Amino acid sequence: MKARVYLLGLIVFCSACAAPSLRYKAEVNKLVAAGKFQEADNLISSKRKKMYGKQDNALFYLDRSVVLHDAQEAIQSDFFLSQAQDRIEELYTKSATKQVGRLLINDLTAPYEMGAYERAFTYFYRAMNFLQQDKLMDAAVEARKAVFFLDQLRGSKKSGYRDDPFVQYFSSLIFESVGQRSDARIARENALNAYANFGEKLKVSAPEFSIPANAAELGEVIVVHYNGLLPLKKNATIQVAWDRIMSIVSAQHENRSSLSPEVENAITAGWMGHAVTLSYPVLEPQHYTIASSFVEAGGQTYPTQKVADLAAAAKVDLEERMPGIWFRTAARAVAKQIAAEQARKAAKSATKEEAWGDLAGLIVNIFGAAVEKADTRQWFTLPAEVRMTRLFVNPGVQNIRILFRNRNGNIVEEHIFENVELQRGGRVFLHVRTAR
Repeated sequence: MKARVYLLGLIVFCSACAAPSLRYKAEVNKLVAAGKFQEADNLISSKRKKMYGKQDNALFYLDRSVVLHDAQEAIQSDFFLSQAQDRIEELYTKSATKQVGRLLINDLTAPYEMGAYERAFTYFYRAMNFLQQDKLMDAAVEARKAVFFLDQLRGSKKSGYRDDPFVQYFSSLIFESVGQRSDARIARENALNAYANFGEKLKVSAPEFSIPANAAELGEVIVVHYNGLLPLKKNATIQVAWDRIMSIVSAQHENRSSLSPEVENAITAGWMGHAVTLSYPVLEPQHYTIASSFVEAGGQTYPTQKVADLAAAAKVDLEERMPGIWFRTAARAVAKQIAAEQARKAAKSATKEEAWGDLAGLIVNIFGAAVEKADTRQWFTLPAEVRMTRLFVNPGVQNIRILFRNRNGNIVEEHIFENVELQRGGRVFLHVRTAR
């Protein structure tokens, strides 16, 4: 009786360990592509219990924060970003207690582990929200958090995503805006170094903006264009030979003799099936037609430049995670084989019947396969890329027009920032989202 109650509880627990589905993400993206950001937020909010487990509150907050930011709802967006940052800090201090389920059931049992690029962009989005509210000093605080995080990242990692050139560059602009010239210079140098060192992998190069000699007499407008849809993580499966499973699991051991008897027995039993099906996450690119943009203001045209490629950053992040994913997946395969063998032996011993032993082993194997799911969680409401331009126009009230081109160079959409008030020597930050 106790075993059945335990099994039922485990099934209920595992059913709660789910990731937002591909269909759900596509529904949200469809609304974002149509510019229906408030409706996208309503959909995310309505699906909280179904698509986000209790361990994924931070991910829920992050997904809402971006669509609210796109809707120009800076205060609401920042509320959710603040909640997400608090939750992230809390999880990083308690993560060690959540790892057992990853090795026994699946990676979804642990709270979502943010990629470094995602964490860097929490600071960027909060800074943008503060800029929209004319809270320059608050924006500078987020910029300082960003560069501190990235400085630590460079010192702790030797490869992969070690810095974010755009977040560094944007932080330098914020430091300039509040008169922190030394911090601005350091952040700008870090940005240029990051573009030079990591730009090829992140598919970006250092932006080159023309700054007029009389810039101090003009008003500056920085237009940020969030474009496209981030590739979506989905579940994929592969048949792997059992000896390959064991080579992955025993990779951290000097030799096979260091493995426990239970694992050795599982190896022997595993040969009967010859192969096992493993689940793992892959990125599926999302189609969008807008490829570039340019801004018209004061009789001048200013093309935007791609300053960040989050699709590339997501790929780098997943590549970094894959060795750990493969190890945990292989370790779970062995653990589940051990459980199946133990169930078979126990049933056979209790009933004195080989058939009942085989049935018990089969049931445990079926259950093990049912709960084996790839971790497809991600901050999916982020754009695929960030484009930006800097323009300098006469002080006063201006209408700033941004036009969007498809991959054939045809203008397919436009947006007008109306009545933008510019001060002499001042700076204004504007943002717009496209995903069609």
